[in-house]
Amino acid sequence: MNTTLKKALIFGFFTAFLILGTLSMQRAMPEAKEDRIYMEIKAYSPFLVEKRIGGLTIIDKRYDTKEKPNASDLYHRLDELEKKWGKECLRVEGNEVSIMSEKGELLGKVLIQNEKEREFLKTFFGI
Repeated sequence: MNTTLKKALIFGFFTAFLILGTLSMQRAMPEAKEDRIYMEIKAYSPFLVEKRIGGLTIIDKRYDTKEKPNASDLYHRLDELEKKWGKECLRVEGNEVSIMSEKGELLGKVLIQNEKEREFLKTFFGI
């Protein structure tokens, strides 16, 4: 093998490694969220992520259940659980989001400040 071919192979392997690494990182990232309204709603969410020696665990405070998804699937699974909870327990009324319990009791309200937050509620929670 000549030197040019060796350099091309090394460059090709390096490029393929970078592309595959970047794609796997993008797949493992959770969905983008509107920080302000998401953090205010998250305060009422029944899901916690707990660090343990054996890895990360999703805890559902309502039923005291635990889930241990793979590290790469953790945030995708948490998003799935929060979306399902949001469809059941969040209601948009005018410029406010009402957070309800499973029994229908009002837990709190969060003000929607702009259209980006309203669009986030529609796309993420489906409300």
